[in-house]
Amino acid sequence: MAAITTPALILQSFPYGETSRILRLLTPELGVQSVIAKGANRPRSHFGGVLDPFTHGLATLHIRAQRDLQTLAGFDLLRTRHRLGADLVRFGGASLLAELTLRTGSEAAHPELFDALSGALDHLEDVPVEALEATILARAWQLVALLGFAPALDFCLACGQEIQPDEEAALDYGAGGVRCGACAHGHPGRALPPHARAALGSMSAGQVVELPRTEGHWLVLERFLAHHVLEGATLRSFTFLAEALGR
Repeated sequence: MAAITTPALILQSFPYGETSRILRLLTPELGVQSVIAKGANRPRSHFGGVLDPFTHGLATLHIRAQRDLQTLAGFDLLRTRHRLGADLVRFGGASLLAELTLRTGSEAAHPELFDALSGALDHLEDVPVEALEATILARAWQLVALLGFAPALDFCLACGQEIQPDEEAALDYGAGGVRCGACAHGHPGRALPPHARAALGSMSAGQVVELPRTEGHWLVLERFLAHHVLEGATLRSFTFLAEALGR
């Protein structure tokens, strides 16, 4: 049994029995890991009550090969991110990013994903409320791209021709890309005006863009994930976030 100390983000935390907790962690080199924190709910636990979602720390893991549940031996706190819990929209946005990572991540090393999610959670804590929705959307699309599911927006997936900047296209959720106007006829998809396609490309690159209206962008994100990433399912956090946004 090897002991490994690694930076870790807590994506999920729930009680196990009367005294322990099960955590889902994201680490740079070990990917997503499920661990048990034995005795974490005891009043004098050495974990000190810091094992909350979105917390960032140095986790010491006892790793056993061929086991789905590893043992958390220690967790040194680096950042709590408690402010995310003080605002429903910020909490909902952070939950969306965490759930997306849990549903699509693996145990493979992915330091870029770790850095992107850590930076996104920091950003959600501090971003002004007027830019909050656009920030959540941008960070979600950034994670989609880092996980390898970014939509193909520059070329028609049917004829292969380049989509011009001023050209309307149609997003085929299941195929994961766009069709030009000529190839879109008779096929499923959502009309994607030039400005929306440009915004989608920028957000996939991690850029926060000004969005006069966000309803259509939320719909595109949810349907794209359901069709192309989650095999028809949806993320529970979408429902919570929609309620927090008053939709």
